[in-house]
Amino acid sequence: MTTFVDRVELHVVAGNGGHGCASVHREKFKPLGGPDGGDGGRGGSVTLVVDSGVTTLLEYHHRPHRKAGNGKPGAGGNRTGAHGEDLVLPVPDGTVVLTPDGEVLADLVGEGTAFVAGQGGRGGLGNAALASPRRKAPGFALLGEPGEERDIVLELKTVADVALVGFPSAGKSSLISVLSAARPKIADYPFTTLVPNLGVVTAGETVYTVADVPGLIPGASEGKGLGLDFLRHVERCSVLVHVLDCATLESDRDPLSDLDTIEEELARYGGLDDRPRLVVLNKTDIPDGQELADLVRPELAARGLPAFEVSAVSRKGLRELSFALAEQVGRARAARPAETPTRIVITPRAVNETGFTVRPEGEGFFRVRGEKPERWVRQTDFTNEEAVGYLADRLNRLGVETELLRAGAREGDGVAIGGDDDAVVFDFEPSVSGGAEMLGRRGEDHRMNQLRPAVQRRRDREARRRDGADREFEEFSPFD
Repeated sequence: MTTFVDRVELHVVAGNGGHGCASVHREKFKPLGGPDGGDGGRGGSVTLVVDSGVTTLLEYHHRPHRKAGNGKPGAGGNRTGAHGEDLVLPVPDGTVVLTPDGEVLADLVGEGTAFVAGQGGRGGLGNAALASPRRKAPGFALLGEPGEERDIVLELKTVADVALVGFPSAGKSSLISVLSAARPKIADYPFTTLVPNLGVVTAGETVYTVADVPGLIPGASEGKGLGLDFLRHVERCSVLVHVLDCATLESDRDPLSDLDTIEEELARYGGLDDRPRLVVLNKTDIPDGQELADLVRPELAARGLPAFEVSAVSRKGLRELSFALAEQVGRARAARPAETPTRIVITPRAVNETGFTVRPEGEGFFRVRGEKPERWVRQTDFTNEEAVGYLADRLNRLGVETELLRAGAREGDGVAIGGDDDAVVFDFEPSVSGGAEMLGRRGEDHRMNQLRPAVQRRRDREARRRDGADREFEEFSPFD
């Protein structure tokens, strides 16, 4: 059964925003209460957060589809809908977020680092928020926006100071088990280690982490063996340690050829040329192993590679190795650039920037793209003529009609707002100014218009009653 997963494809769906409410206040003896529809709630977002207690992406391997909560619709009485519940997904330290095409979206390193993988949709405005001096009683509300939906790829790259690399059965797992408190699986057959193991080593005042990378073979950079699945775990390490088997039983292998093969695979993988190298001549507790270590040491010195003769069984040379690694890690940490505080750069909008584009596509067809026009289209209820007229007014105020005329659009040409998948297409009619001629006097509630004659009649009766009482008082005054 799989217990370690370092690459998954995740499908995230943010919550939809709740629809706004179109409502008119009703109360006894108050027929003209006015609009009181509340706004819809915001949809929940999907956020990835680094959690030090998580070490694998196994949970998302079994459940690759994740969805946040939807916002609730608004209600009468100016009641705003509840916001959708945000979905927080914990991921291991060192998780890289990519698109299916390989584009890096975020590199999550450090406890608490967060990335919003799916943004929740905005809630629609109710008719109370849409009221204005010219539109006193809107008979419509805006729809909530759909939440962001997309596929992402999560890749885990181990965050460690030192990486142990070498052929299968070179003794990397045994070495990390004696250097630290890690307890990896150890056996006398190749590819015993199928997942990276991490161990914490203390050498004097320096504390650093060591990663045992599963065994590499020729062609690993092309995906052979465990290949690319675990070569990426070497990327974040500051120091590379070649663990060479000095007691191998294979006649076609020796420490130097193993070193050359692994270096060739690292070079093909790329991006690791600047990392300092150390060489560990392992299994020197065996007589043949010690003889082979003595033979290759001069060649390693000629290449400028520090070499340490160690034995995981007898603990030979481990102290010297741990302090040498601590020194290299200290240098690497000191060479890192100092962290600078994050600065927020505010870029003002250009004076002539419209916020949208108009592009001709073929004969008699134009496409409008832009954040505002596309968002307004998503929020419009096209079954409500008043809402469509409100959209036309907004587009005209933004200058869409002017830009269409400048681009050469004529009456009857097709105009699409949005992309190919979710565009709204209509015929261009420049003579209609914001739909005013089509819809007449928008913003007036006909139900309220029907109430006005009854209200006036009641007021007339009250006036006549007061007038009759005044005449009766004059006729029967005791002061005559």
